Amino acid sequence: MTKKRILISMLVLLLAGWSSAATGDEDGSRLWLRLDPAATTATITGVKGTAMTELQTYWQGGPIVLKRQKGMPQDGYTIKSQGGKTVIAASGDAGLLYGAYHLLRLQQTGQPCDALDISEQPAYELRILNHWDNPNGTVERGFAGKSIFLNPDPARMQMYGRANASIGINGTVLNNVNAKPEALSTESLLKAKGIADQLRPYGIRVYLSINFASPMRLGGLKTADPMEADVVKWWRDKVDEIYKLIPDFGGFLVKANSEGEPGPQDFGRTHADGANMLAGVLRPHKGIVMWRAFVYNPQSSDRANQACEEFMPFDGKFADNVIIQIKNGPVDFQPREPYSPLFTAMKQTAMMVEFQITQEYLGAANHLVFLAPMWREFFSFVKPSSLRAMAGVANIGDDVNWCGHHFAQANWYAFGRLAWNPSLTSGQIAEEWLAQTFFAPNDNTPQASKSQILDVMLASHEACVSYMMPLGLHHIFAGNHHYGPEPWYKPAGVRADWTPPYYHKADATGLGFDRTLKGSANVRQYPDELCRLYNDINTCPENVLTWFHHVPWDHKMKSGRIFWDELCHKYDDGVHQARHFLAVWDALQPYVDGQRFGEVQRKLRIQARDAEWWRDACLLYFQTFSKRPIPQDMEHPVHNLDEMMQFRIRISNYENPACGYTK
Repeated sequence: MTKKRILISMLVLLLAGWSSAATGDEDGSRLWLRLDPAATTATITGVKGTAMTELQTYWQGGPIVLKRQKGMPQDGYTIKSQGGKTVIAASGDAGLLYGAYHLLRLQQTGQPCDALDISEQPAYELRILNHWDNPNGTVERGFAGKSIFLNPDPARMQMYGRANASIGINGTVLNNVNAKPEALSTESLLKAKGIADQLRPYGIRVYLSINFASPMRLGGLKTADPMEADVVKWWRDKVDEIYKLIPDFGGFLVKANSEGEPGPQDFGRTHADGANMLAGVLRPHKGIVMWRAFVYNPQSSDRANQACEEFMPFDGKFADNVIIQIKNGPVDFQPREPYSPLFTAMKQTAMMVEFQITQEYLGAANHLVFLAPMWREFFSFVKPSSLRAMAGVANIGDDVNWCGHHFAQANWYAFGRLAWNPSLTSGQIAEEWLAQTFFAPNDNTPQASKSQILDVMLASHEACVSYMMPLGLHHIFAGNHHYGPEPWYKPAGVRADWTPPYYHKADATGLGFDRTLKGSANVRQYPDELCRLYNDINTCPENVLTWFHHVPWDHKMKSGRIFWDELCHKYDDGVHQARHFLAVWDALQPYVDGQRFGEVQRKLRIQARDAEWWRDACLLYFQTFSKRPIPQDMEHPVHNLDEMMQFRIRISNYENPACGYTK
């Protein structure tokens, strides 16, 4: 992109921001970059580029020097106050840009910008967004409109680049892991080139998800066997074509032999065979393969076991430019899961964690659920240093506010900040984000009010777990979507592991999946200390109790209640928390612009109502097995089970559930 084009696009964005501010409303389109243009252009000298442009536009302080300095870590930077100037140093343009955004963040959040002595470098070389965008513009598990890559708008792409660079994200996978072969067509590659050209000034490399059978479906070959010479040649030629168009192309993301997607096992080969073949053709270009470990089949006695069973035999046998991309939990992005044991089982293979930023199982774009606490919980078990990279399934669409819910923007922000520094606390990240989006440091919002909404963000994940699936329950969603509860869903002809009873195992004895040594033995996949902890019902942490145990209804809990009563109270606590979130927000009306206040308020009302739906449906259903009364010291359901079982969510299309119910 030319400098003139960049400046024109920035002017368009600035005018849009001024227009919004003039009405007293904001639409969320500026994300956390609600920076006011500087009244006078600051004196910025040194290395010219995007970092200089950003600082000249938004920096309101004294002179800045941008300089390249050899020997610094990749993407790292220093910011130092020297002789009346602020000096940002880095080994390359990306580091200078990250340093510039760090300085602007200090300014925006009201931090001191003199006497600086800052040195930063990212924890991971690769910090990547995975977009699940389809060729027709729909987004799988997307709740914020259509793909921003369908007809890429230069101003939109520029804002996307700025937002990602400001939090250190340096890669983006443009298309769905359930990839179509046409993603590698020349027409599609030319579009990818256009996007790469627009994102390059912001230090972002593009990647593509591929369909493993592309040599057959796109190239007309009779096989996609990774050991066949013609197949290898097809891939080599295709990779050469890509790099001629996009010299800094990052590589491939692969979902293979999972949920019907083709893979090397279709041809009698292994995951290592398939990944290493692709790694070989990418190696001359310094490209990488991100090979997903999300695998399961209907024959498995425990879906949580399969990733270890399939990948452990090949530990140490993958090429050095292959990274195994593993979901944070062993099943599928549930509101709470223990970490995937593959992270501590594999010792000789490069790994990266895949978090889900989009709220597929967490109320879509209707519920306020801040995900940093969930991701920090993962890092309390998995050492950040054991990973090579982080990936996040994006929650971005063409909605004006990008994410469908203004507070969902915080999860995009949190992912980037944690990918840069996994030791940041959830509170630090939330405070940063709030100061940049809703509450400027010197505005008239009372500090007590700011603290209350911060507390809401930090409590929101646990609250969601409570009103959806407390005490280790998981995957009890409705059959045709992942929004509302249907713990009873078990139609004839549907494979067992796609139904809630497979996971909750409710019966007259109790509730939960027995993964102990006497059950599916999933606990054996964890280190010995955790295996012993999880295997004993009396020592197993209660927040994952039904994940690992079939818990008797009368089992004594740490609270002194029996398990059934504790389950009821957890659900009810979640409902009351959701109502409290709404009350806190209502009190903020004098301090938030009208548009965003009203839009968030509407979502919080939906969330409070959904929480009641979850509580009532689940407790009334599980009560048919427990045969025990709902405790008198909590709110009781107002519907009957047969009424709850007739509730249906209105869905305008599969990826964008509407707000409300029908019968």
